[in-house]
Amino acid sequence: MSNSSNKSALLVMDMQNSIVSRYVDNDKLLSPFQQSIAFARDQGIPVIYVKVAFRAGFPEINPNNKMFGNTRNRAGSMTIPEEMTQIHQSVEPREDEIIVNKLRVSAFTGSDLDVILRSNHINTLILSGIATSGVILSTLREAADKDYTIKVLSDACIDPDPETHRVLIEKVFPAQAEVVTVDEWIISQNHS
Repeated sequence: MSNSSNKSALLVMDMQNSIVSRYVDNDKLLSPFQQSIAFARDQGIPVIYVKVAFRAGFPEINPNNKMFGNTRNRAGSMTIPEEMTQIHQSVEPREDEIIVNKLRVSAFTGSDLDVILRSNHINTLILSGIATSGVILSTLREAADKDYTIKVLSDACIDPDPETHRVLIEKVFPAQAEVVTVDEWIISQNHS
């Protein structure tokens, strides 16, 4: 497929208050996210935000789910209207940008993301978010199975374990995605 038929979207995933506050201890870590969002907007590339949030009472959560099962015990912290599920102010969406609610780790699971992407003829996904070993890995795998072209912005991904991040970025992701820094992505876009 030629580049002229590729339509991209930047996915900014799990950059919500509850998650950013756990993993980001300085503004420098957020700079690549801000830079990629600003560039995408400037280039007319859609920016789509993905967050995890549940209904009151958590009917979507099975207690057998190791990752989300304990959420039921945290009084309302992950429900749709709560402050902790809102997108962090450092990467705040514009009014015209789409916010997708998901129900599991992958951006596709329990969301309408695939419908939105296909309805807008988007076939290339640029992935960013927290955590590399969570939403990035799960979304990359599912997007690859759905035949999307994938780019991972290596410095716009954060993981609590630097070694896990390194192994995924250097050894695992390149089998299914192009892995680039935000600066490399910007340069490649300016030369295409």
